[in-house]
Amino acid sequence: MKTTNIKRLKSRKENSTLLSLIDTLGREKKPIWKKVVYELSKPRRQTAEINLSKLEAHAADGGTILVPGKVLGSGSISKRITVAAFSFSGTARKLIADAGGRAVSIESLYKANPRGKDVLILT
Repeated sequence: MKTTNIKRLKSRKENSTLLSLIDTLGREKKPIWKKVVYELSKPRRQTAEINLSKLEAHAADGGTILVPGKVLGSGSISKRITVAAFSFSGTARKLIADAGGRAVSIESLYKANPRGKDVLILT
């Protein structure tokens, strides 16, 4: 995996929140955060957009899933999971909460679990 040059990214990306997150995670040595930085650094056309149906298929009840992109509200979810993503659609956030799960930002997951233990990345 290539290292991310933050100066080069600033010329391509305008979202200051995204650049700040990439910069913060880029300082970490853990492989999970390096993978997240790599995925977040991709062009917008290549960023992950994951539906709830895919989360339902791959998640274990009580597990934690990280989506380096956007979670969309298509499908249904019945498992109590914690989903961390850069952004959520309104429907996805509501359906995750209705199932008893939590929708959190990648930054808050990083602060709560800096080692990235037991986190599944979906791209």
